[in-house]
Amino acid sequence: MSKRSVDNLKPSTVFVEDAEAQASHLGSYSQNVNARISNPLAGVSKRDLYDRVDRFCQEFGFEAELETFRKGALASQNQTDFEGLGELTEDDKRHLRRETTHKWHLPKALYFSIALCSLGSAIQGWDNTGANGANLSFPEEFGIADNTWLIGVINSGPTLFGLLSAWAADPLNNWLGRRGTIFLTGLFCVFPVLAQAFTQNWWGLLLCRLFMGLGMGVKISTIPVFSAEISPASIRGGLVTSFQLWVAFGTFIGFCSNLIFYRIGKLAWQFQLAAAFAPAVPVLIFVWFCPESPRWLMKKRRYQEAFGSFCRLRNTELIAARDLYYAHCQVLAERDAFSGTSLGHRVWELATVPRLRRAMISSSIIVISQQFSGINIMSFYSSTIFSEAGYSDRDCLLASLGFGLTTFVFALPAVWTMDTFGRRNLMLFTFPNMAWCLLAAGLCFLIPSESGARVPLIALFVYLFAAFYGPGIGPIPSIYFSEAFPLSHRELGAAFTICVNNAVGSALSLSFPSLLAKITPTGAFGFYAGLNILAFVTIFFVVPETMQRTLEELDYTFGVPTHRHAKYQFKTWLPWFVKRYVFFQRSAKLEPLYKLEGL
Repeated sequence: MSKRSVDNLKPSTVFVEDAEAQASHLGSYSQNVNARISNPLAGVSKRDLYDRVDRFCQEFGFEAELETFRKGALASQNQTDFEGLGELTEDDKRHLRRETTHKWHLPKALYFSIALCSLGSAIQGWDNTGANGANLSFPEEFGIADNTWLIGVINSGPTLFGLLSAWAADPLNNWLGRRGTIFLTGLFCVFPVLAQAFTQNWWGLLLCRLFMGLGMGVKISTIPVFSAEISPASIRGGLVTSFQLWVAFGTFIGFCSNLIFYRIGKLAWQFQLAAAFAPAVPVLIFVWFCPESPRWLMKKRRYQEAFGSFCRLRNTELIAARDLYYAHCQVLAERDAFSGTSLGHRVWELATVPRLRRAMISSSIIVISQQFSGINIMSFYSSTIFSEAGYSDRDCLLASLGFGLTTFVFALPAVWTMDTFGRRNLMLFTFPNMAWCLLAAGLCFLIPSESGARVPLIALFVYLFAAFYGPGIGPIPSIYFSEAFPLSHRELGAAFTICVNNAVGSALSLSFPSLLAKITPTGAFGFYAGLNILAFVTIFFVVPETMQRTLEELDYTFGVPTHRHAKYQFKTWLPWFVKRYVFFQRSAKLEPLYKLEGL
């Protein structure tokens, strides 16, 4: 694109705080101290808007769709006030209206893409629970039952290698696209998983699990990004929730598989581990029937294909043109703000550009908080924990099955609450509740073993923990890191977040068997209850809300300095909450942090 075109298409409104911020280095977003979220087309006259659209259509070969893009640009400029636009037909307005009144009424291609790609995430939950059941038999088979650290290394093998492979997400997505990357990583979710059943020693099993990590590290970052990029802003959270929903479903099916195969005896672990390949097979076959991410195509300047993809993912050509042009205007601002092109430069920008650094910190806090919740410990070691409580092998697997079912069932409400109650509010509500559930479960281990109440109470509080986890921190990490970063750094930011997730997850999985042996289940559960409270406090002060903003508008959200966000939570939101819900003052009014301009 020519420099003239770029200059003409720059957003008309930028967020600046003062003269010092305006003088900040070229290529970074200004500090958005006033928390304004602006429409880049706000204030542009109709004549100027048409001139810009005309140049856009000429540049990218959309002359035949010129009128459609003109109407789409007007709809972008007047997102909440389109009813008075004489250029739009009644049919156009009806479809725009239905985005609010029937927001889940979307094309089949969108739901097919979300469902199929999310199916690929089921292997993650299935593998965790396969290892859960296998822990009851493979250590004896390989003579390592007394080596708790080695068992931890084998269980955490996929996350250990995920530390290395997550960084491959950026170049792989750049070369192969979202669909090609999902296909490639799916191969690592089939063959190494099946190979586990044929290993003859512990290091062979570890090697297979390390190869699984090569694919999982990239897959976990790519699938949520793909889902976020094809979803409309109003229900993006609910659609991307399907990733974690299928992880929870895989967890449940994995527990069912464990229960089916445990009667085989000492070789049950082979079937329990290898069965997890099943969800990856249909993904390998049908992923090519999904439309490619239109935002990735825009990144490659393949705008014709991007428009075709949007047309498959939206209800009308007008809405497709609106979303394409609006995203294009925001992407131009990102290109001016983030100048890095090489991998090394973009990694440097993650740490030095304030907007990117805040996205990285918030996403990292959320994935660390998920690990602090203790869910992966439950997934890997619930059978071991129930065994400590006095269950037989069969009863351990049955109790773990109940845990998996609870996690899956209570993940379902997140599909609707994620875009109504909000990501942040769900985390702040569920973390304290998960903390007391873990503490109560740990204290129940102090009940004498001969008491009939001991085992049911432990199971009850573990299930309550799963019920709070399902709609809260369970689905939120994959949603948050997939939407927090701009297009220029999206794969890299997601890869970094997954790397942090795998590092913390590996450390906790490695240490838990020894932790359980040294400080007893009561101490271990109390330790994780404390980590839940720590996560709650950190999220309250640092992590911003991302609900119902387009991926491009989130540049403004993450432009708000962390100290400005923390000050608002402490001095404005917290006093309002106390007045409204502690002293029940209905007259209490909350001043919003973000101010909308031209939206």
